[in-house]
Amino acid sequence: ENASSQKAVTEQFITRFARYYTPVVVILAASLAVIPSLLVGEFTTWLYRALSFLVISCPCALVISVPLSFFGGIGGASKAGILIKGSNYLENLTQARTVVMDKTGTLTKGSFEVAEIVCVEGKEAGLLEYAAYAESYSNHPISKSLQRAYGKEIKKEEITSTEEKAGMGVVTDWKGIRVYAGNDKLMLWLEKNNMFSNKEEKDVLLGRNQDKNSFCVDREGTICHVAIEKETEVEYLGYIVIADQIKEDAKRAIVELKEAGIKRIVMLTGDAEKTANTVCNTLGIKEYHAELLPGDKVEITEKLLRETGEKSKLIFVGDGMNDAPVLARADIGIAMGGLGSDAAIEAADIVIMNDQPSKIVTAMKISRKTLKIVKQNIVFAIGIKVVVLLLAALGMASMWAAVFADVGVAFLAILNAMRAMKVE
Repeated sequence: ENASSQKAVTEQFITRFARYYTPVVVILAASLAVIPSLLVGEFTTWLYRALSFLVISCPCALVISVPLSFFGGIGGASKAGILIKGSNYLENLTQARTVVMDKTGTLTKGSFEVAEIVCVEGKEAGLLEYAAYAESYSNHPISKSLQRAYGKEIKKEEITSTEEKAGMGVVTDWKGIRVYAGNDKLMLWLEKNNMFSNKEEKDVLLGRNQDKNSFCVDREGTICHVAIEKETEVEYLGYIVIADQIKEDAKRAIVELKEAGIKRIVMLTGDAEKTANTVCNTLGIKEYHAELLPGDKVEITEKLLRETGEKSKLIFVGDGMNDAPVLARADIGIAMGGLGSDAAIEAADIVIMNDQPSKIVTAMKISRKTLKIVKQNIVFAIGIKVVVLLLAALGMASMWAAVFADVGVAFLAILNAMRAMKVE
């Protein structure tokens, strides 16, 4: 049942075509054997022509070569490290005009490293330790980078509770101290609800006036702020700058996507505006949305789907667990299979095994080549059959010509379909 739902539109058309085509040609062959012989006699002659007609009309060249072309395309893509879960997704790639991409792990390596630690005076020793313990239960690449930078064993039995604040960070109780680690939204939430005990030190460190309600830091990379709470007083300790690197082939991928006919490329990220702007300027992406929650990505994708139109398709490329809903909602979901989460890979229609964004263009090229071969086989098979059918009806084609129009055409169409497996 699932296999049938994942057939390409062209495959479904050929299946429907054969369903009606076969009984029609059987009736025509029977009519060719009976009606002329009743009118002019020579039953043996018209029976021979009817049998030739029946052999020629066999639709196996179509119903074998068309699915085989798609199988060849899928096989060729897998040799290139691209797993495509159905021929319908392969066909849809030819209609893609909008590509929406996640940043971390898709355009960037997702291998974060701590680049800088900025502390309130006298708090240098504890800042990284607090951050590492707060993030110890997370598998997010940023959390892993903090644990690596800390470099010591984390005794999880000392942690009594951990709570995730969606889109903001985490709150962890460790050794009787409540640790807050996250982005500027988490700090603003704290400031609004608890008021920091060291407000002046905090404002000096952040380089802002006390009346400015912002924790945005002018640094390249992801910022993780850390604060602790003791006896209802919240103390701001400082922030950690975590850097990511753009993938080597990301810029080439963007250039090739534009050359391949993609009209609109959009980047979505939960990172800060400045980081998103820097990445987009480097890669040549004109449109992006930053500081997004997982739900925001779905809303923006829904809006882009409406703007894309019915005849064009939208591709979403991501790798994280929070990308899974968007991967499922997009016309074509593409997941990074190396760093990608199980949820993202499960939800995606296409999986790129080596995490190279340039493989999106490779998949599109394979798709176009496959569809070209499919159309060649359809035109070739139907064209030869129509010509030989007319000749057979007029008595100008022998049984050998009929066999060629059936088996010979099917054989040549299959050989042509096998070209789809060849991927350079």
